[in-house]
This record gives sequence, structure tokens and C-alpha cells, in this order.
Amino acid sequence: MKRAGTLRLLSDLSAFSGAARLRELLTGDPAVRVRGSPNGRHLLLLRPPGAPAPQLLVAGRGPGVELELAWPACQLSPLDAFFLSWPARPALVLVWESGLAEVWGAGVGPGWRLLQSTELCPCEGARVVAVAALRGRLVWCEERQAGFEGPLGRPAAAFSHCVCVRTLEPGGEAGTSLGRTHVLLHHCPSFGLLASCRHLFLVPTATTWSGVAHVLLIWSPGKGKVMVAAPRRGLSYSKSLNSGRGDTWDFRTLLRGLPGLLSPREPLAVHTWAPTPQGLLLLDFGGTVSLVQSHGGTRAVGTLQEAPVGPRGSAALGTFQGTLACVLGSTLELLDMGSGQLLERKVLSTDRVHLLEPPAPGMEDEEELETRGSLRLLSALGLFCVGWEAPQGVELPSAKDMVFEEACGYYQRRSLRGAQLTPEELRHSSTFRAPHALASILQGHLPPSTLLTMLRTELRDYRGLEQLKAQLVAGDDEEAGWTELAEQEVARLLRTELVGDQLAQLNTVFQALPTAAWGAALRALQLQPDGNGKLRSQAPPDVWKKVLGGITTGKEPPNGILPPFELLCQCLCRLEPRWLPPFVELAQQQGGPGWGAGGPGLPLYRRALAVLGEEGTRPEALELELLLSSGRPKAVLQAVGQLVQKEQWERALDAGLALGPSSPLLRSEIFKLLLAEFAQHRQLDAHLPLLCRLCPPGLAPTELLLLLRTYLPDEVGPPAPFSEPGAEPCLTVGLLKALLEQTGAQGWPSDPVLSPYEDILWDPSTPPPTPPRDL
Repeated sequence: MKRAGTLRLLSDLSAFSGAARLRELLTGDPAVRVRGSPNGRHLLLLRPPGAPAPQLLVAGRGPGVELELAWPACQLSPLDAFFLSWPARPALVLVWESGLAEVWGAGVGPGWRLLQSTELCPCEGARVVAVAALRGRLVWCEERQAGFEGPLGRPAAAFSHCVCVRTLEPGGEAGTSLGRTHVLLHHCPSFGLLASCRHLFLVPTATTWSGVAHVLLIWSPGKGKVMVAAPRRGLSYSKSLNSGRGDTWDFRTLLRGLPGLLSPREPLAVHTWAPTPQGLLLLDFGGTVSLVQSHGGTRAVGTLQEAPVGPRGSAALGTFQGTLACVLGSTLELLDMGSGQLLERKVLSTDRVHLLEPPAPGMEDEEELETRGSLRLLSALGLFCVGWEAPQGVELPSAKDMVFEEACGYYQRRSLRGAQLTPEELRHSSTFRAPHALASILQGHLPPSTLLTMLRTELRDYRGLEQLKAQLVAGDDEEAGWTELAEQEVARLLRTELVGDQLAQLNTVFQALPTAAWGAALRALQLQPDGNGKLRSQAPPDVWKKVLGGITTGKEPPNGILPPFELLCQCLCRLEPRWLPPFVELAQQQGGPGWGAGGPGLPLYRRALAVLGEEGTRPEALELELLLSSGRPKAVLQAVGQLVQKEQWERALDAGLALGPSSPLLRSEIFKLLLAEFAQHRQLDAHLPLLCRLCPPGLAPTELLLLLRTYLPDEVGPPAPFSEPGAEPCLTVGLLKALLEQTGAQGWPSDPVLSPYEDILWDPSTPPPTPPRDL
């Protein structure tokens, strides 16, 4: 059944400031230039030079003061004016033929104010012939002085233009930040400039030299490329042109290096140009509409019922929902973009109709969201939108079905997984609560306030995601955009059950953008260093449960997909290895039964070691730190054993002393291990004070001597008073004195003295009495 196009009134303009003046300009001057702001709330009307005052009017919807500017007859009005895509506040730039540029903005107070003015053309005698605004950039074509005849009859003035670009961003006390002027093209003909959301089109004009009037250029700043195309010849070439790297081209040199472009050809006979998100629309004088796409290819869209009869540029072209809309006088024609078939033809009540650019994605307000996907028309009668309505007799799906179908498409766009999400899967899954809540409210089970409470986070994330998508589509600061997208995706996944596809998706994000993914995990776990080389966390237990859980003993993760804890350890080992042991130590302090910490299954330090690789291939220093910080007796003893093998005595002693009195058995085992080394060689003699501190407080002197006797090496021959030259010195009583004093430091023993000389050990300061001599 055939669709029906609808023309719906959005506003009769009474809601705009300066409504009477707005209607007057729209009614009286057919050549007035109309532009809409990126958020859809402001309208800009610019009258041609010589028109009566005011030459410029900016009207806004809602409370506020309109901006009216007029210039005397001796001074020309601006060549063009554009709204700037600044999300914080509305702003516009005015550009004169002389090169003067003014930036106006609406601040916190009422009305508009001049933020900054600058000169675009530093060369004397230069003048601006065309200008365009493209996503934070001001691009203009300026004519410079030339006065000689070139070869082949080409006047030098034909290539006396250049195309320049300058960044224009909000910032600073003046409200704007202007970059340096960069020349994109030298020695080029006069070009008209048209900007879409991502591309700048350089098109020939009536003054362009006929030898190159069949060529147009498409500059994509986000990709750093320029396409040189000849639509009538079917030729297109790509060249690098990155203003950020300082790329520039001489237009004549550029064309000479591209085969076929300089062969004789008829100039492009175009009545109206129109930039769209799909490419550049051109309407010729026969009524045929063609589309030049961003890659330089050209295809015919369709032919209008009537050929344009007005002056050049008097027609209006636009696209919406796969439909081409063309306004010729008081006639609106709608054609299918795919087949070129005429869908509908409407006769309007006025011939003063202007098509407005759609609001920038992510910047439209709530009122504009209702008209997303439709085309806006402006006349003195009001602001209208044209769209398609469902034909009668078609059975529409239920509200609940529509909720899950729309949510399915939304989550699929946000998702990075390859598998297709279906409405049935979404209906039976508890991962996403918003569709179920909305379906319930439509069935009358939930009050609207409850729904709003449940969806507040989803709505905030959705708006931020739409703004981010608009930034990525525009190609502005793509690295930062992808980083933010990865952070949002990790934060979202950590709020879900990390099993199956969600876990696979988390692995994909960490592999593609590890730095951004770890940053999101860092914020989710609220990790902060405490100044002592350790980490602390204020994250709720539910977050740690998702990170530490999901491990089944003896089972490897399927298809190489790592569980969340192993994934974080792998990423941290790659980015900041020194923080891996503190992270594992902190994770060991978290948890509950079955979380992977303090429950059944492998200890966390063993899971972290598995990420580092097989035994023998791991970084030794990192492995030691993980073993020592684990707090597990077996792991600490293993680490101390490795330190002993490497003869790192002080670190081994520090590891034992760090345990504190809460682990007496482990301290005792480490002391015995080091005492055995002390008995066999003299490398520990320099660290004897630390060994004394490690000595268990309950160890008696006799027990110490028995342990030493066990660890002393076997004597091969009869004892000698001194060691052989070059041999390891023997253990002496002097070295034992400090250890024996440590074992007796708790006081006198409670048992009676068994030997008349044992009291020597308990009073090191007073020598024994000298026996009397017989005279």
C-alpha cells in the first residue's frame, strides 16, 4: 500500500523572539538566506547586500532577545553567516568579503554579544569569495592579486585563488580560540564552498575558468584526504590532505598528476547544489538530480516533473528517510532515493519556502527528538516538518513488541559483539532492565515516576552515547572518541552478568583498547594508591563479586576467553606491571564464599600467575612479588626459597619480618630455613641482627643449639683450630652469642640451673668470678 506524506505544523513562529520581524523578512525577500542552529532552537536570516535594514536577524525559540544587525549603504553586509557547533551555548560567525570575521555568542545574560573579531586575509588586496563552516573549522576561498597572461590563453587571474582553513573553537576569556591559518590549495580557480556534517565540497562557479569547470573536490578532514572528481567523466582520485600535518597542494600540480582530468570537457551546468549526509546533490537545468558521494562516485537519483525555471540556486533540495525532497517555487516533490520514482507531489500555499538542515545528532533538545528523521520547512506561515505516516489498514505491532524491537536495535548499535541480538532473546534476558520496565509501564503495571527512576541512568547514558556517536561520525578527535566509547562499554558490561556473550565482549574491548578499558575498570573498582605502595578500594561488594567470581576449578575458559579477574591482571601486566601485586593483594582481601577469594577454587595469586605464563617463563621479579604479597604460607615459603637460591638474604629476612606476630608458624619456618644457611656458610653474618629479630620468641637456647647441630655440615676429618686457607670459615661461638642472647631475652628460665656455667648465658655484662689462686 502506498505511503502518504504528511506536512505537520510544528510552530506558527509566535514562540520565536522577534516573530513579527521574522515573518516580515520571510515574506518580503525571496533571496534571503536561512540557516538553522545545530540544536534546532535558533533561526538565522541573512539578506543580500543592498537590502533594507536589518540585513541580519537571529531569532530563538523561547525566552530571549533576538539579534538584529544592520550596516549603512556605504558598507557591505556580510558575505555569509553560520551557526557554530558549540554544545555549551549558541554562537555564530559573520564573514565579510574584506576578510573580516566576527564571532557572536549568547552568554549567560540576555541577548547576544560580540566575542571576537579577526582578519582572515593578511594579504593586501585579497578578498573572500566563498566561505563555509565545518565542525570547528572555518574554510574560505580568497582571491589574491594577479596580473599577467598565462600559457594557453589562461589568464593568471583564473588561478589566483587559494583555499584556507582555520580552527575555531570555544575557549578562553574571549570566548573563542582561533588557530593558525593554513592554506589547503594554492593557485586554484574560484570555488564555491558547501559543507555537510563530515565533508567540504569545492564546486565550480559561474566565474570558474571553463577548462577546469567540470572538476569538483571533496575534502574529508576526519580522514585527511581530498577526492578530485569529474562527475560527467566518471573519474575520481584520492590524495592526502591533512591540515593537522601541514599538507598543502598546488591546484595546477595536483590536476596535472591525475590522468584524464584536463582533457576538454563541457563545464558542469548545475542549477542548484545541496550538501547532505549522503553526499552532494546537484540539480541540472533539465530537472535531473544526481548524487556525488564522498568517494567521488556519481549516480543519478531521479528526474523532477518540472525543470527549474528560476535563477541559479533558487531550488531547495534535501533528504530524509531515504527520500529526496525538492522545492521548486510552490511545488514540493518527493522521490525515492533508491529507484528515483516519484512518490508524491504537493502544491504549497506559498512560493517562499526554505529547507532547514536537520539538527546535529546529540545536540537536539527534547522537542526536536519528536521530529528526528523528518525534514523541516520554513516559511512565513510557520515551521513545518514533512515525513511519512503509516498507511491505513496496516496492522501495527503491539506497544510491547515495539518496545523490544526498538530496544533490540538500540542495544545492537551500542554492542561490539558480532552475534545478532533478537527481540526474543532480549525478552527472556534479565541483563537489560529498561525494555522490561517500559513494557510494564505500557501495560499499566508501573507508575511513570517509577519508570523514570529506573531509566534515569539509561537515559543519561543514551544521550551521552548519541553525542559521542555524532563526534565519531564527524571524524573529530577520533582517538578520544573511541577511548570514551570503550570506557562506556566496559562500565556498562560491569553492571551486567559477565557470562557468555557479555564476557566475550569484555575481552574484545580489552584487546582492542586496553588503556581505555583499564581506565573504566579503575573507576568501577574505585582503585586509589594509599601512598605506601598499596591499593585501596571503595567499590561495593557486588562489583568485586562480578570481577572475582565465575571460576570453575579445573576448567579452562572457552575459546581463549579470560574471566574478568584474569583479564584485568593481563591488562595491568601489560600497562603497569608494578601495580599487579598490590591489585592481587587487594583482591585477596575482598570477597565471600564462591567469589574466588576466600572460597573454593584456585587462590587469586595462582590465577594471576597463570596469566603471566608457564612456570619458568614468567618475569621473576613479578612472580616473587605476587608470591610474597599473597599472604599464603605455601606461596611465601616458595618465594623465600627462591630468594635464598638467589642469595638475596636481606630481602628474604624482610619477607619473614613483614609477616608480623600473627603468623608465628610461618615465621618459624622461615627462621629455620635461614638458620640452616647461617650454619653452613658465612654470607648471612652481615645480616645477623635481622636474623636475631626473626628468631621465634619461644625458642630456648638448648633448642637453638639442637637446630644448629642438625644443620651443621658433617666434619670430614679431625677438628682443627683454624680453617684451611681458602675454605669457608666455620661457625664460631662469637657469632652464636647474639642468637643465644636473643633466645634468652625473655628472662631467666623457670627450671633449676643444670650446669654451673649456664648462668653465663643470662648475664652477658658481668663476667664470671675469678677462682682464688693457691699460693
